[in-house]
Amino acid sequence: MSDFVDHRTARPDGRPVNELVTQASEQLSSLVRDEMRLAQSELARKGKRFGVGGGLLGGAGTVAFLAAQALVATAVIALGLVLPLWAAGLVVVGALLVLAAVLGLLGRQKIRRATPPVPEEAVHSVRQDIETIKERARR
Repeated sequence: MSDFVDHRTARPDGRPVNELVTQASEQLSSLVRDEMRLAQSELARKGKRFGVGGGLLGGAGTVAFLAAQALVATAVIALGLVLPLWAAGLVVVGALLVLAAVLGLLGRQKIRRATPPVPEEAVHSVRQDIETIKERARR
């Protein structure tokens, strides 16, 4: 009869249940705040990548527009004068198009690395935390 322990008020380590619940609540609050900070940091990094990628794509569009203008000028020169001047214009247009292609590929690469705009590290960490809590609750 002396072996009876009231499990509603005390655990084997001698601490009351309400103290354990309070401690668990505080730890859970701290964990949630830490995960939110991690998610915020991850989204900030991805936002910067989106900005750089968008800027590179904008640059590619601008260079492609300039190439189109140069191509028109080259066509006018080629039609007006059948001289090697038009060949020089085509070389310039080709170089601008190559530059536009490189900028476009770099911009696309940056945007792909930034997607999806979900804080993947934080989500993974939260899932691990949930699994740990479930595992400990089963004990």
